[in-house]
Amino acid sequence: QVHGKENTMAYKPLPIGIDDFEKLISKGYYYVDKTLLISELLEKKGEVNLFTRPRRFGKSLNLSMLRYFFEDAGTEEKNTDRRRLFCGLHIMKAGDAFLSQMNRYPVIQLSLKSAKQPAWELAYGSLKSALEDEYQRHMEILPEIPIEADRLRFQRLTERRGTDQDYYTALFFLSRMLHQHYGQPAVILIDEYDVPLENAYFAGFYQEMTAFIRSLFESALKSNPSLHFAVITGCLRITKESIFTGLNNLKVNSILSENYGEYFGFTPAEVERMATDYGRSTAFPVIRDWYDGYLFGNKEVFNPWSVLNYVDALTANPQALPAPYWSNTSSNQIVRELIEQADLNVREEIELLITGSTIEKPVHEEITYEDIHESQDNLWNFLLFTGYLKQVQRRLDWDTQYCSLAIPNKEVLHIYKSTVTGWFSSNLKKQDLRPLFHALENGDTEKISEELSRLLQESISFYDYAENYYHGFLTGVLQNMPGYRILSNRESGTGRPDLILKTPGLKGRAILLELKTARSYRDMDSLCDTALSQIRDRRYREGLQEEGYREVLAYGICFYQKDCEVKQLF
Repeated sequence: QVHGKENTMAYKPLPIGIDDFEKLISKGYYYVDKTLLISELLEKKGEVNLFTRPRRFGKSLNLSMLRYFFEDAGTEEKNTDRRRLFCGLHIMKAGDAFLSQMNRYPVIQLSLKSAKQPAWELAYGSLKSALEDEYQRHMEILPEIPIEADRLRFQRLTERRGTDQDYYTALFFLSRMLHQHYGQPAVILIDEYDVPLENAYFAGFYQEMTAFIRSLFESALKSNPSLHFAVITGCLRITKESIFTGLNNLKVNSILSENYGEYFGFTPAEVERMATDYGRSTAFPVIRDWYDGYLFGNKEVFNPWSVLNYVDALTANPQALPAPYWSNTSSNQIVRELIEQADLNVREEIELLITGSTIEKPVHEEITYEDIHESQDNLWNFLLFTGYLKQVQRRLDWDTQYCSLAIPNKEVLHIYKSTVTGWFSSNLKKQDLRPLFHALENGDTEKISEELSRLLQESISFYDYAENYYHGFLTGVLQNMPGYRILSNRESGTGRPDLILKTPGLKGRAILLELKTARSYRDMDSLCDTALSQIRDRRYREGLQEEGYREVLAYGICFYQKDCEVKQLF
């Protein structure tokens, strides 16, 4: 639903990158109503609620929405302004049991995303600044703190001169002071809690960061009489032992959980409504193919970041082509790691995924960044929970959950394909290709076949072994051949060989390659002969000789999966 009127709401500005609920509503942005998250949280009465979802799935906006609903702004006038933000939204029709909780509690809202820094001192400094900013947001209570030692401690944190102990227990102390002032326990909202941990793992100060986050969380979230409830968001579940030590009140809501599935991301009905509101309903099938495909619990979900960006592009140009908006917002490091470290089995599994099949893996929700490289299964799990794979179905085998995994949509498929292409290009540069090049210049067909088969074994196919895959593969390999320029005639349809290698001077050497793809191993020999007949019958070699090339080598090459056979035309 769009905030406000029900029908003629087309062409409101789309909230791309807007994660402040007050700004989104007051400035008239298009809003997909997720306010029933409030009623579900209150109904389920979880004391510490952890939501793990992929990045850019609306976690920050939802936390902001919770803050504006629950927070006592200090005066009746300010609280009235906040209530106006929710006019016409679903929560206002949910009943008095929920509306009675509106603007009733002090709220602590903290984002940890600023801790993405290259060194511990910088990351710790960023977290201290985030805590200090939240203390400054509650400055109005400072004069009312009755105990001088507490008042001095609060003041230190607002003036950015707290001790390490002040910061390690800063959330607990702030909740206690707010509880004391307002007479109500605090709601604590923590966004992107795992960003500091992921960054610290890759930057080399994981232990220091884990110790700080553990202390910050444990003091505030465990047996804290000043806590009403907490909501924490991130991409990954970090094992209880490392961060949530002893938090028996923790309720984890991952992408596998049955609850809250529709509140992070857009449902099909919401996307169809948006496309209609913007006069682009005919684009819905394309939006679905590119940005749908996620399954959170039992709810089908679209990537909201990409949908907003694409609908925005469509409003400017109805013929706008879909683009990988989500993939362009980060480094996709985890996919690169999987591909770079892949052994033969993993390469085959990546090929299956890219060609639309599923693979089955055990699911472990409680993992740490330290666990990533302990097994390939952990890496697959990271890909699932961060949105690069989707669950298709699950089963329980004794005490282990197994999940059938697939690539969710065309946007994520693009990430895999581009990563594979980049990996293969960089991998070729590390290879010694001189034996292959030497064999091509000297008519050593056995060596050509051996070298190409070896490179195929190390590659990852994403064309299901169609002829254009082999054409691209050979082009990638041969563009590294020194002293030659490579010409591809597949696109032009001019009746020339698939690939031609030429030395710059016309009186030098040219090499013709005609490619065929076999349906079975037994057909390879005869298809090589077919390729040579084509070269001969269509006088490809003569054409190059007429251009002035004195030496023209011609090869028929037949591929079957990851093997090839090569014959030369004499």
